[in-house]
Amino acid sequence: MAEDIKTKIKNYETASFDSHFPNQNQTRNCWQNYLDFHNCQKAMTAKGGDVSVCEWHRCVYKSLCPIFWVSIWDDRWAEGTFPGKI
Repeated sequence: MAEDIKTKIKNYETASFDSHFPNQNQTRNCWQNYLDFHNCQKAMTAKGGDVSVCEWHRCVYKSLCPIFWVSIWDDRWAEGTFPGKI
């Protein structure tokens, strides 16, 4: 399974259609993938698993989110004031 994900990440170009977010505005999709990436990393680290399976979410949020949003969220994450449930 990890090899399949690594292949998808290697061939990644942009976020594909997600039926959870059918509208043009992809703000929620961006936010959810940012949260999913950090939740996945946290869970895999706790289990001692391979965190590289979480990279798909990173690729998606990096292609959808404006860089300055991610920068602000990362700063808040480091400060411990991030508003999301992770």
